[in-house]
Amino acid sequence: MSPGAAQEEARPPRAGEELDAATIDRFLGRELPGYSGPAEIGQFPGGASNLTYLLRAAGREWVLRRPPFGTKARSAHDMGREYRILSRIHEVFPYAPRPVLFSADQDVLGEEFYLMERLRGLILRRDLPAGMALSEEQAGRLCRNLVDVHVELHAIDPEAAGLGELGRPEGYVARQVDGWSDRYRAARTVDVPDNESLMAWLEANRPAEAARAAIIHNDYKFDNVVLGEADGGLRITGVLDWEMATLGDPLMDLGASLAYWIQADDPPELQHIRMLPTHLPGMMRRAELVEYYCARAGLEPARFEFYYVYGLFRLAVIVQQIYYRFVLGQTKNPRFAPFGQFCTVLSRAAEAVAGGAARF
Repeated sequence: MSPGAAQEEARPPRAGEELDAATIDRFLGRELPGYSGPAEIGQFPGGASNLTYLLRAAGREWVLRRPPFGTKARSAHDMGREYRILSRIHEVFPYAPRPVLFSADQDVLGEEFYLMERLRGLILRRDLPAGMALSEEQAGRLCRNLVDVHVELHAIDPEAAGLGELGRPEGYVARQVDGWSDRYRAARTVDVPDNESLMAWLEANRPAEAARAAIIHNDYKFDNVVLGEADGGLRITGVLDWEMATLGDPLMDLGASLAYWIQADDPPELQHIRMLPTHLPGMMRRAELVEYYCARAGLEPARFEFYYVYGLFRLAVIVQQIYYRFVLGQTKNPRFAPFGQFCTVLSRAAEAVAGGAARF
């Protein structure tokens, strides 16, 4: 990695997503020992779900997380649940940031929110930042580091971590297929596929339940991990965005991650919606990543078509839910205007793999 690579920095909040600094100052002055304002507020550029802000005051830094503005499914943006997860998992998985303060007082920001420590480092997004370069060897090592941390998470004993009640692992695969299908039907607009045949394929091809439930992140990818300075800037020092964490099948978690993994020989429509630099020379292919994961986790390599199709469909539902809010005018963010097209591309990619027209 080039030594000139910049760290992730916050920007001025997007229009319509500003926070009231005076209100935050009053609240933190009451609730956070040693707080001294005024607070400087920035917003991190990534994310299309919960919103993430940087607070700076008197030489200290915190990250604030809150739900998006506008009407949304409250169960999908449960700040209290995310805070409780961090409070426990931080003790057994040091990559998770330390939570600092939770507020259920909606008179402050109109929503529940929480503060956590800021993990400084680099976050990769669609393209490498200015000043950063990866050799093929470095790209491969970065992929292995990413998988190693994922395996480390899945190896944690949920009961020993105090997270045995995080979710219901029995019947997890069936609930995911049924739940994402229901959510898609509820959020479908006329300009995206109906996906009924795809949902029927997922229902008919469900694998057996995993032998062991694991703590799964459910959104594990490059732009949710922090790269520190060790190991030439290739070592993962933090894992962010725990809003969808639960107990379930670790291969379903891996399938969800692979939906974001656009490799160099994928068709142009997938390249167009690429969110991460997974296409670069030296990056693992999806099949190589699965093989490496299984070797590190001590699993027999499985036929992975189901998990990959599930991941693509699940991501199609997520972007469609956001697009549905945009169509209804519940959010005005122009970033979401093409999300219906993204849903269509992901749906067609899933159909192609399910039908045998494309390889995993």
